[in-house]
Amino acid sequence: MRLSRGLVTTLVALAGGLAVSATVVAVAGANPFAAFGALLGGAFGSGDGLSEVSVKACPLILCGLGVAVAFRAGMWNVGAEGQLLMGALGVAWIAPHLGGLPPLVGGAVMLIASALAGAAWAAIPGWLKLRRGVSEVISTIMLNFVAASLISFLVQGPLMESGGAYPQTDAVPESLRLLRFFPPSRFHVGVPLAILLGFAVAFVVYRTVFGFEIRAVGLNPRASRLAGFAARRDAFLALVLSGALAGLAGGVEVAAITYRLYERFSPGYGFTAIAVALLGRLDPLGVMASSILFGVLEAGSNAMQREANVSAVLVLVIQATIILFLVGLERARLFETVTRDES
Repeated sequence: MRLSRGLVTTLVALAGGLAVSATVVAVAGANPFAAFGALLGGAFGSGDGLSEVSVKACPLILCGLGVAVAFRAGMWNVGAEGQLLMGALGVAWIAPHLGGLPPLVGGAVMLIASALAGAAWAAIPGWLKLRRGVSEVISTIMLNFVAASLISFLVQGPLMESGGAYPQTDAVPESLRLLRFFPPSRFHVGVPLAILLGFAVAFVVYRTVFGFEIRAVGLNPRASRLAGFAARRDAFLALVLSGALAGLAGGVEVAAITYRLYERFSPGYGFTAIAVALLGRLDPLGVMASSILFGVLEAGSNAMQREANVSAVLVLVIQATIILFLVGLERARLFETVTRDES
């Protein structure tokens, strides 16, 4: 079976990133084979390790899908982090008021609230782009900081836990917390939900009229308008859908992992999701695969530091070099295409 050129580029970028990272480890005086062995052992060597891979990959899948959908439509959503925070806020705000509902109904209401909060936050730059011509890159970046500042204000003020001991919200009622399958592992129902949504997004993007339209709009907005597509509407809806997926990621994290919202709630899932989406080539199935890869790196980093005495920061080096190789290879590929066309 012949591999597509895009997949080959991704695999070469992955190999290049690992090779550079191995060189860094060797120069630092450590054994790269021992480091990567410990990393893989930490991720796959036990049930807890596999559980942590899934927990780390879950928000990346949802945020990465959101980023990919927006990018496909030519909307450069750099605000998944802020949309994730708004989704988390939606759950943290509404959960204490749902204690009397049946768990299934209450859980569904929480997750819907998180998706709506993320969608509403993404609609702001969408409106600014379509009505005022404001670059969505600038507006989504700035809204990340607004979201973080808003969370900081709320957890130290109006939404601070009733005991007033820590700057965090009240806990999600136990009856509404997302199911964990194999306690005490943290593998929760949000993981299969994220995977199902990955296949659902793939279906929408590749098998529906709306998916065809957003791909066409992303490739050539002017031609799409001339063809009769509602290009502005499609781009706006793609950005809103992107925000809903990122918001859902935040809601799942609160409902299944942290149970509370607090300052610096996210370690940067929304920013990492941009790299995940690019590495997955904006393909929903590719996004899921790259999310699992990043989940493996995150889950195994502590074992690598503990057993091979190599700093967990190496994971960031691996992620960064993979993306640099990918961007470099894509630029080289584009240059080759343009040169060939001109000749």
